[in-house]
Amino acid sequence: MPVANQLRESMKRSSWIREMFEEGARLKAIHGEDQVHDFSLGNPILEPPQQVHRQLQEILGNPTPGMHRYMPNAGFERTRAYVAEELNKETGLNFQAQDTVMCVGAGGGLNVVMKALLDPGDEVLTPSPFFVEYGAYASNHGGVLKTVKTTDAFQLDLEAFDAALNPKTKIVIINTPNNPTGVIYPQQSLDELGVLIREKEKEFGHPIILVADDIYRRLVFDGLTSGDVLLSHPHSIRVHSHSKDLGLPGERIGFIAVHPGIPERETICQGLVLANRILGFVNAPALMQQILPSMGQATVDVSIYQKLRDRFYEMLTGLGFEVVLPQGAFYLFPKSPEADDVAFVRRAQQERILLVPGSGFGGPGHFRISICCSEEDIERSRPGFEKLAAHYGLRK
Repeated sequence: MPVANQLRESMKRSSWIREMFEEGARLKAIHGEDQVHDFSLGNPILEPPQQVHRQLQEILGNPTPGMHRYMPNAGFERTRAYVAEELNKETGLNFQAQDTVMCVGAGGGLNVVMKALLDPGDEVLTPSPFFVEYGAYASNHGGVLKTVKTTDAFQLDLEAFDAALNPKTKIVIINTPNNPTGVIYPQQSLDELGVLIREKEKEFGHPIILVADDIYRRLVFDGLTSGDVLLSHPHSIRVHSHSKDLGLPGERIGFIAVHPGIPERETICQGLVLANRILGFVNAPALMQQILPSMGQATVDVSIYQKLRDRFYEMLTGLGFEVVLPQGAFYLFPKSPEADDVAFVRRAQQERILLVPGSGFGGPGHFRISICCSEEDIERSRPGFEKLAAHYGLRK
C-alpha cells in the first residue's frame, strides 16, 4: 500500500534527524563508537532524580487493587489537583483540577490541543526556527502551519507577528526555551505578543489561543527565567512534559493546563478529554501519574547541561563559528560557514561529526547541535571542528 501523500511530505521535512541517526549507525560500525561524534539527537542524558526511583519502588512494592486499570480519561483527580496547585503557586492564577488534563508527553498534548481546537483550514502560527513536527501536528487535524521570522538573535519580531496574524489564525505556539535555538523569550516579549493578539482578536472577532510548548521550561541557565504565556494572555494553554526536567522521555507523562480565563473553558476541557480518548492515547500512563504528586520541585541537575553548553560554546566561538548563546534547553544553533547548511552538514560528516541542518527547523543557513553528550564527546570532536574551521577559513 502506498504511503499517504500528506505523510510523505511530513517524512521529507523530518527526514534529516532520521538520516543522521542512520548515518551515525553506519559510521560507528566502520570506525567504532568513540570515533563518531553524534550531536544530532536531543535524547536526554541525565538519569531521573532518585526521588523518581524511590516513588516507583514504593508503589510497586505495595501494589493496590486496580492500580493499572483505566482511570478518568483526564487523569487521576489527585494528580490533576497537584498540577493545578503547582500552577497556582507559579502563576498566582486560580487553576482547578478540572482545568488540567494529563497527557502522553508534549507531543501527545499538542496533538490533543489541536484536535480539540482546529477546524479545516485554520492556521497555526509559530516563530521560526521551530520544532520540526509542528507542521505534521497541525496537518494531522486539518490545520496549516505558518511561520513568523525572528530577529538575528532568534527573539520574537512583533512587527512580523503583526503582519502574519490574520482571520484564519486560531493558535499561536510558543516554545521557550526554544528547540533548536536554545533562546528564551522573556516575559516582556510575551506580554507584548499578548497585547497584539488581543488587538487582533477584537479585529477578527474570535479568540486566538496562545499555546505554550513548555517542555524545556525548567531547563534554563545562568539564573534566567523563561516567560510564561499564562501570564501574557488569558486565552492561553500550557502543554508540559516531564521528559526533560525529570529525565523521563520514555515514560511519556505530561499535562495540559487551560487558563482559568479562557472562553468556554469547560467546553474546551471536555473537548481535550474527548480528543485524548479518540486519538488513541486514552489516558496518560498510570504509574507516572501516581508518582508526580511526590515530585515537588525535583529536577535533573540542570547545571550539567549548562557546563556542556559552556564547553561547546567556548570551543565553537574560539574556532570562529558564529553562535547565539543558548539560554536553556540543550541545543546550540550556530550559523553555517557556508550558505548551504545541508552542504556544510555533509562536509562535517567527512570529519565523522553528525549535525542537523537548520533548514529542517525553518532556519536555513544554520545547523543544530545537541549537547546530550559528555564533555569527553565534545573534546574528542575538537580536531574535526578545527578541520572544519580551517577548511572554511574561520580563524583569522
